Amino acid sequence: MSTASRIQSMPVQLVNQIAAGEVVERPAAVVKELLENSLDAGATKISIDIEQGGTKLIRITDNGHGIHKDDLVLSLSPHATSKIRSLDDLEKVTSLGFRGEALPSIASVSHLQMTSCWQGGDETWRLTMDNSNASEIAPAANQPGTTIEVRDLFFNVPARRKFLRTEKTEFSHLDDVVKRISLSHFDVDISLRHNQRVVKQLRAASNRLEQEKRIAEICGPAFIEQAVHMDFAYEGFRLWGWIAQPTFSRSQADMQYFYVNGRVVKDRLVTHAVRQAYADVLFHGRHPAYVLFFECDPATVDVNAHPGKHEVRFRQSRQVHDFLFRAIHKSIAEITAGDTKSHEFGHFSNNTASQSGGVNSSLSGSEQFQPRQSSMALAVAEQQRAYTGFASNDEVNSFIQNFQNQALPESENAQLPPLGFAKAQLHGIYILAENAEGLVMVDMHAAHERITYERLKTAQQGEGIRSQPLLVPITLSVSSKEAQLVEDNAEIFSQLGFEVDRIADESIKLRQIPVILSTSDVETLLRDVLSDLLIHGSSSRIQNETNEILSTMACHGSVRANRKLTIEEMNALLRDMEITERSGQCNHGRPTWIQLTIDELDKLFMRGR
Repeated sequence: MSTASRIQSMPVQLVNQIAAGEVVERPAAVVKELLENSLDAGATKISIDIEQGGTKLIRITDNGHGIHKDDLVLSLSPHATSKIRSLDDLEKVTSLGFRGEALPSIASVSHLQMTSCWQGGDETWRLTMDNSNASEIAPAANQPGTTIEVRDLFFNVPARRKFLRTEKTEFSHLDDVVKRISLSHFDVDISLRHNQRVVKQLRAASNRLEQEKRIAEICGPAFIEQAVHMDFAYEGFRLWGWIAQPTFSRSQADMQYFYVNGRVVKDRLVTHAVRQAYADVLFHGRHPAYVLFFECDPATVDVNAHPGKHEVRFRQSRQVHDFLFRAIHKSIAEITAGDTKSHEFGHFSNNTASQSGGVNSSLSGSEQFQPRQSSMALAVAEQQRAYTGFASNDEVNSFIQNFQNQALPESENAQLPPLGFAKAQLHGIYILAENAEGLVMVDMHAAHERITYERLKTAQQGEGIRSQPLLVPITLSVSSKEAQLVEDNAEIFSQLGFEVDRIADESIKLRQIPVILSTSDVETLLRDVLSDLLIHGSSSRIQNETNEILSTMACHGSVRANRKLTIEEMNALLRDMEITERSGQCNHGRPTWIQLTIDELDKLFMRGR
C-alpha cells in the first residue's frame, strides 16, 4: 500500500539525469550532440578522439566561434542556448541543436571538461563539471574554438552503464553518427580516431567530384559508381543528391541517408515516397540506397517533434510526399540502357512535374535511328483487349510492333550507339553486342519485358482508365472518417476508375470499377486505399494493382527464351532499350544488361601482363 507524499521540486542533478535518459542513450548520442554544437558554431575543422568505444573518453575539438568566458557556466545550465530567443525563432529553426539540454544532461552522467576561446580572442578558459558541480573557471593554453572532453560516461548511473554493449558495438554506433554528419557537411574537415588509431580523415569537399570522393569513402566506391546525381527544385522545394540505380539494391535499409535542411532524419513519409518511386524497378524484398538532401522553408517543417530530433513533421505533408516521389521517380525513369555515367537532372517546371517524366536523350551525339516495323513484335493484343478494353487489336499491335532498327555502320569509324550493334545470340537467351566500351550482354526476355510493360502503361494512361459497372453494387461498412474521405475525394476516385458514393454516416456503395481490376478483390483494395488516404493523404494501391496486371501481361507477351532472333531483330531490341525508361531493369528489378569493357576482358585473359 503506497504512502502519501507531499509534492516537491526534484534536485537539479536528478532533473538533468532524467533529461539525459532522453538525450544521452549511449556514447554515439553524446557525439551527435557535440558535433551538432560544433557545426552550429561555424566550425570548418573538427577532430574526434574516442577511447574504449566512447565509454572512457570522448573528446571533440573544433575551430568554431567558441563560448564567451561569462557564458561557460550558463552553457551547462538546463535550457540555456544561444540559438533561440523567441517563439518565432522556434518556428523556423535553422540550427541543428537548439533546446539547450544536451550539455547539462551529458555533464550529469560524466566527468566533463570544456575549454573555449571566444571568437578568435587571445584568452582561452576552462571549466570542469563533476557530477553537476562546476569548478572555478581557469585560464588554459590558447587555442581557437572549443574542446569538450567527456570521460567515464555513466560512471554515476550504473544501471544505465550495464546496458551498454561491447566496445566494438558502441563504436560502430558512434561511427555511424560520424558518417551521417560527414555526409551532410561536405565543407567541413572531419577526423576520427579510436584508441589512438586514425579511422577517418575526411577532407572538406568544395566541388561535386570531391563530394563524390567523400561519399565513396563513407558508403564505398561501389555505391558512387552505381549512383545517379539528381537536382530538382519546384515551388519552394529542392531535392538533390545521389540515388543508386535499382540494380544496386541492399538486403537491408542500411545505406539510406536523408537530410532535411541539413538535419539527418528517419521519417515514415520520406520512406514511403522513396519506396513508391522505386516500386516498379526494385526486386522484391530489396532496399534502395541513396544520399539525398531536401531543402524547404524552415517555417514549413517542425524539427521539434522528437526529443532526439530524429523525426520531423512537415506542415505540407502531402505536397512534400508528392514532390519527393515525382523527383525520384523521374530520375529513375531517365536512367535508360546505355547510360554509364551519372546524370545531372534539371529543375521541374509546371508541366514537367509529373509522374511520367521525360525520356532521357541517351542517343545524343550519335545517329538518330529511324523506326521500322520488325517481325519480333509479339501478338499480345488479345490479352490487352481482354484486360483493359481500351484499344483495338490494330492499335495495340501498332504500338507493340513499333520497334526501331538500324543497319550496321558502313565503316569502322562510324559512331556506335550506347549499346552498340548485335554480333550473336547465346543459347537463345542472351544477345552479345559490341559498343565503344567493349562487350554488352543483354537478357533478351528481361529487356523486352520492360519495353512491352512501359508501352502498355503508356497506352493505358493515354487512353485513360476504362470502367465497367458492377452487376450488383457492393455496400461496405466503414468508419465515419473513411466515409467522409469518399465524399470529399469523389473526383479522385472517379479519375481512378471507381464510382463510389457515401450512402450513410458509416456506409459507402461501390457501383463501378476499372475494367483491368475486374478479377481483383476490389473490396479489400478499396479499404486499403481509404487507409492510405487517412495515413498519407494519398494512395498508390490502385496504380500498383494495375501495374501488377500489366507486368504479368508484359511477361507473357515478351520474347521467350530459345527464340532465335535475326541480327536485325536483335539490333531493334537494343535501339528500343536505349530510349525506354527504366530499361536497365526488368519489371522484377533484375538487370537487363551488363557491360564488360576492353580492360576487363583483357584482365580475364591476362593480356598485357
